Amino acid sequence: MVHVSDLIATDIDSYLAAHEQKELLRFITCGSVDDGKSTLIGRMLYESHMLFDDQLAALEADSKKVGTQEGEIDFALLVDGLAAEREQGITIDVAYRFFSTDKRKYIVADTPGHEEYTRNMATGASTADVAIILVDASQGVLTQTRRHSFIVSMVGVKRIILAVNKLDLVDYSQDVFESIVSDYSEFAEEALSLDEITAIPISALKGDNIVGSSDNTPWYQGSSIMEYLESVEVSATSQSRPFRMPVQWVNRPNLDFRGFAGLIGSGMVSPGDRIRVLPSGTESTVERIVTMEGDLELAGAGRSVTLTLSDEIDISRGDSIVAADSPCGSADQFQTRILWMDESAMMPGRQYLFKSNTQTTSMTLGRLNHRIDVNTLEELPAKVLDMNEIGVCNISLSSRVAFDSYEDDPTMGGFIIIDRMTNNTVGMGLIDYALRRAENIHWQSMDVTKQSRAEQKSQQPKLLWFTGLSGSGKSSIANILEKKLQAMGRHTITLDGDNVRHGLNRDLGFTKADRVENIRRVGETSKLMVEAGLICIASFISPFASEREMVRNLMGDGEFIEVFVDTPLEVCEQRDVKGLYAKARAGELPNFTGISSPYESPVNPEIRIDTTDMSAEDAADSIIDYLSSF
Repeated sequence: MVHVSDLIATDIDSYLAAHEQKELLRFITCGSVDDGKSTLIGRMLYESHMLFDDQLAALEADSKKVGTQEGEIDFALLVDGLAAEREQGITIDVAYRFFSTDKRKYIVADTPGHEEYTRNMATGASTADVAIILVDASQGVLTQTRRHSFIVSMVGVKRIILAVNKLDLVDYSQDVFESIVSDYSEFAEEALSLDEITAIPISALKGDNIVGSSDNTPWYQGSSIMEYLESVEVSATSQSRPFRMPVQWVNRPNLDFRGFAGLIGSGMVSPGDRIRVLPSGTESTVERIVTMEGDLELAGAGRSVTLTLSDEIDISRGDSIVAADSPCGSADQFQTRILWMDESAMMPGRQYLFKSNTQTTSMTLGRLNHRIDVNTLEELPAKVLDMNEIGVCNISLSSRVAFDSYEDDPTMGGFIIIDRMTNNTVGMGLIDYALRRAENIHWQSMDVTKQSRAEQKSQQPKLLWFTGLSGSGKSSIANILEKKLQAMGRHTITLDGDNVRHGLNRDLGFTKADRVENIRRVGETSKLMVEAGLICIASFISPFASEREMVRNLMGDGEFIEVFVDTPLEVCEQRDVKGLYAKARAGELPNFTGISSPYESPVNPEIRIDTTDMSAEDAADSIIDYLSSF
């Protein structure tokens, strides 16, 4: 089993040729904190003789210096390379390691067990063929064990090794092992979609049942970890699926060549194959498969190629080239499963970026259908997803994208969620299916346009978006401004925060999620008013920069004018005729902006008004002066 061969010394070419064709297996180790994941991988590397003498010497020295095994070899140090990992004795980042035996090559992802780093674990699971779920025999099945198992199943891993570790701490008890296996099997049967669960009793530290059978577990007659990994069937489903290739780049080195470069996500392609380009739906035929090594007659999943087509058709980055006889779908609304990875909660109604393969587009999260409790498996009502929570949510995209359900093809069914303001990846999602209304609802063309409505009113439609703290003077300035514009013969409408909550948004409270939805609805309403050719004045606290940016993106160029009524908090409190600030200070009003909820001040507003040295009348006049400049 160990990767040792005399051939390497006598015939290096034959040795390399033999091992070049070996099958590759990707697997992941996961589970709760301190279950022994890194130790297991370190033991595998040690037992497969993948360590040089100097590495082994360094490991022995590090074990004495920073190890956790009282001077004995600490195999976890082979994988935990970060200083913080060695200091704390935990895994933080995903560590990928390569090793091989005579039968197979392996890439293993060692993932962190801490809940804080669940996002890193999900990253490692996304490419795995097999998952090793470790359970500490002295602790049993824990919440993080269930969470990691659920995520592994969610991303499509079908084979799990349940490695009950640290049996040496419970005297290699068969009863403890069987009890843990029973608990996990009950959970898996109800919660997970798996083809196979193989339970193996091990001690990663002592080496029991890692490479071969252990004398300490005579009651166990099954495979060791390495025996299982060498014999488990590696699924070739990516090759057997219909052809899919997201276009990465349009290759145009000269006037005589135009090809479309990308990584084949699934399936096979040959010259002469009929293809379809999505989302446009245009069809053509593959003419050549071009690579640096020359043209190919056949290319499959995992190969980077450039395709040339027999027809000159419009294709750009973000499009997908798929098999014409078995194309994927194209839609802009989906039901999805989402794992949230950011410290800031997921906000339905907020705009994010949707990225799948080479496709990137704006995305709005709909109302959360439910979140899933990984302990009880209950589908619980929820308005938001907090960090590391999993839920089912509908999403809406600003443009149609090519897709397959994740279950049918992970290449085309997975996506990440990116925060528009920070550019951080805040979540991962899996597409279940397109919503029917995505196919049935189309944009209806109208003969009367925004431009013609504006010309009828002899004005340029605008959205004047007033933002500022409660008591800053937004409503007062907006009221005076509308009266002045009316006197000038302008056609206007004012949307006020308090007034809107009596009707359109009467069902919303003041949680962060409700505030986001409040602004989303007002933004869409404001867009309709601007489409009508009106000068719309919207007066809302709108404390979050991302929602104000969302409304700006709804408008055309130059139509959104942000008016920041910049009044200090202490001045707003002095003006507070409603007594709201006093109640908030007393804890009677939760989620009150400026006190218990943050206000994100505009960085570059079109108009800034300092009400400490400008009256409401003067402020309205300054806004009219600004509008007159257009």
